Amino acid sequence: MKRLSSNTTCAKVGYGPYASKGDEVFAAWHTRITTLATCENVVVKLGGMLNRLAAYDFRALPAPVSSTELAAYWRPYMETCIERFGADRCMFESNFPVEKMGIGWATLWNAFKRITAGTSAAEKLALFSETARRVYRLD
Repeated sequence: MKRLSSNTTCAKVGYGPYASKGDEVFAAWHTRITTLATCENVVVKLGGMLNRLAAYDFRALPAPVSSTELAAYWRPYMETCIERFGADRCMFESNFPVEKMGIGWATLWNAFKRITAGTSAAEKLALFSETARRVYRLD
């Protein structure tokens, strides 16, 4: 029997009652995402992190965040996903135009590039295009 692929977004944490519990929330999330990674049919979309003010409240900031700041906010989650699932089961994504309310297109994708600065060319290819091509059968 062929298993169907599933996908999940990296994380939507750091808001509401969890806003002041960053370390506790990350530890619980880390345990669960590590368990989820054992399911070979699951693929993770790395993005959508502006949903519901995850990691920071962009409306309360005096100026938009830089790609360096954004990468620092998201790196622990995205690197964990890449390490646990592998680049062949992770893909970068955005929710534009919705994310435009808190981040610019170039800043968002530059943050992804910063997060992958230490990865190989093959891993970058998988993260930025090949995983999506395969999962969504675009070829």
